Amino acid sequence: MKKKDSNVTVLKKRSTVSYAKYGYIFSIPFVLAFLIFSLYPTLYTAILGFTNLRGVGKTNFKFLALDKFFSNYEYIIFKNPTFRIALLNTFKIWICNFIPQMILALLLAAWFTNRRVKVPGEGAFKVLFYMPNIITAATVAILFNALFADPIGPINSLLQKLGIITDGKPIKFLQDKGIAQSIVIFIQTWMWYGYTMIIMISAILGISPDIFEAADIDGASGIQVFFKITIPNIKTILLFTLVTSLIGGLNMFDIPYLFLNGGPDNATITTNVFIYKLAFSGGYLYNRASAASMIMWLLIVACSAVMFFAMRDKEEIALKKQKKLQAKQAKLAAKGVM
Repeated sequence: MKKKDSNVTVLKKRSTVSYAKYGYIFSIPFVLAFLIFSLYPTLYTAILGFTNLRGVGKTNFKFLALDKFFSNYEYIIFKNPTFRIALLNTFKIWICNFIPQMILALLLAAWFTNRRVKVPGEGAFKVLFYMPNIITAATVAILFNALFADPIGPINSLLQKLGIITDGKPIKFLQDKGIAQSIVIFIQTWMWYGYTMIIMISAILGISPDIFEAADIDGASGIQVFFKITIPNIKTILLFTLVTSLIGGLNMFDIPYLFLNGGPDNATITTNVFIYKLAFSGGYLYNRASAASMIMWLLIVACSAVMFFAMRDKEEIALKKQKKLQAKQAKLAAKGVM
């Protein structure tokens, strides 16, 4: 009996062992990386926005006087028209590439996951659509710069052979503000629609097949299934995609900078390109570049919060409130208040 009791005691001890500490141990590298590479640079940037730091190689700085404490922010917002142009360009390029990107990704995802359609070579198509996302931004920028070069770029040569250009004057794609901006929008859409498509496919495959089978039995059309079943059931993933795309869009730097360095005439300059030029060219205005960075950080946080609030699940919130109210009423009833 004693042996049996000791075995039971050992089993009880083993069953009560907590493995939570191992989770904390494994999270230490992530926490350290976050503190060193994310939190510290953000706080340091916020501090520099209230200083006089400028000039090549300078690290010493002084805080601005109280009457001029927000002067760097005032300069960026009210006295620098290039920042307003860059901010407008950033939103314009992001919106104009996000909408077609999402439409294309959703259509392709619906096509690949449609139970009624068998796509030959489905895997190969997915790889081909995702491929642009793998190519480095520098390679893409050089490629499109060469394609649309004038006077002897491939696009101009093709247009001349097709008889579209008849007067012998090549189109100056890279010197036209509207065309240059449109090319950047196309590049962003082309590079990211495959990535968005993969996320949408994963989201749709996560929906219970029973729901689609019930819809088939009820005679629902493909369009009805898409708008009444698919879209509502992937709402959380759509929100995730929207927020991450917003963050990436407002931090857009590589393609606008490498393609035309923000030109022509600031047509493709984005806020990150503006901040880079402010900090690392001309007067090396680190203080004002830091102020612009914090303005964009606050803008991203505000926009993300608005999106989360606008796309929140109202039915789930109402259900939680109802459950809380029922639990409260049950407690009061148990106490004999009701």
